Amino acid sequence: MNQSFNVQGMTCGHCERAVTQAVKALDPQAQVTIDRPAGTVDVASALSREAIAAAIAEEGYTVAEPA
Repeated sequence: MNQSFNVQGMTCGHCERAVTQAVKALDPQAQVTIDRPAGTVDVASALSREAIAAAIAEEGYTVAEPA
């Protein structure tokens, strides 16, 4: 299932890696695509939206519903 998230606070490549690793820690098969300038994270995973958002938030980023 593809899900999109608006993520605030990603400013560098390290931020992208942290978000990717947080999601992949829950689902190693997840496909994570990040558009840092747009502040979006697209995740293809069977995980629930809540689980993915919680993993990203645990890394210190703000997750908002897509516009």
